[in-house]
Amino acid sequence: MKDTSQEQIRVWLVEDNALFSTSVERVVNSLDGMHCNGRFTSVEAAFAALGDEAAPQVILLDVQLPGEDGITALATFRERAPESQVIILTVFDDADKIFRAVCAGASGYVLKSSGIDQIGDAIRQVMAGGAPMTPEVAKKVLGAFTRLEPAPDNHRDYHLTGRERDILRLMADGLLKKEIGEQLGLSVHTVSTHLRAVYEKLHVSTNTGAVAKALREGII
Repeated sequence: MKDTSQEQIRVWLVEDNALFSTSVERVVNSLDGMHCNGRFTSVEAAFAALGDEAAPQVILLDVQLPGEDGITALATFRERAPESQVIILTVFDDADKIFRAVCAGASGYVLKSSGIDQIGDAIRQVMAGGAPMTPEVAKKVLGAFTRLEPAPDNHRDYHLTGRERDILRLMADGLLKKEIGEQLGLSVHTVSTHLRAVYEKLHVSTNTGAVAKALREGII
């Protein structure tokens, strides 16, 4: 039986495959603390719903959709639902698509082939401050970063403190806020405060966006 004693994580699903969408909704609704209260077959339909309903905490977003594609739509979701964590959910494991999604602000990237059961784990990870990726996806992301041209010597100074850089490095290693706090001797609240400062200085809104920019520009 689902636990209804606390507020549930509201999840939206943007997916045009009816069979897969139904399966994901059923799995999410079977998990404690989660409720899929929005299913859409296009990003345009989801954008329209944002004008009438409160934004969800998590958006599961397919890449290949009728109309605007998921990766292109990330910027609009970041603008209209800045507090929502967007997890790309797709069959594509193309390194370029993965890299574009991460740089565009995706909170995580999960392949459909990894199994529906992993979706619940991904939702929990982003709500805990993590950036869920299957091992296959993480390998491709790291490979894409290693192929980047070295940052120029005169790259922009974002005035990050030493502590903020430490936190960015640990995020790049895949640690969650709690784990970062334990390693640095900080509370989760203090880590979150530092992260908000990092987001503001780097002009990003997600963990993955911060790590992507930091690696791309040679900050860490």
